[in-house]
Amino acid sequence: MTAAPRNVRLLYFAWVREKIGRDAETVELPSDVVTVSDLVDWLEQRGPEYGEAFARRNVVRAAVDRTHVKPSAPLGAAREVAFFPPVTGG
Repeated sequence: MTAAPRNVRLLYFAWVREKIGRDAETVELPSDVVTVSDLVDWLEQRGPEYGEAFARRNVVRAAVDRTHVKPSAPLGAAREVAFFPPVTGG
């Protein structure tokens, strides 16, 4: 049995936000979107702006409910997923 569709708030930061053209949105995820990687695949199908934002998906980082995760991380009952470029410090 697959999970029912669910609403998740997506947050975009820095150049990810610039390419997508918004800083946040709430989406209803299909039941087959179960990992962060699945979410990125699904987002890329939503339009060219998403494709451009995730063209270098290996450098885009994600946090699920404010915890940094790998692309293979399950979304589970996540309420929020944030995408951002790597952070550098000095």
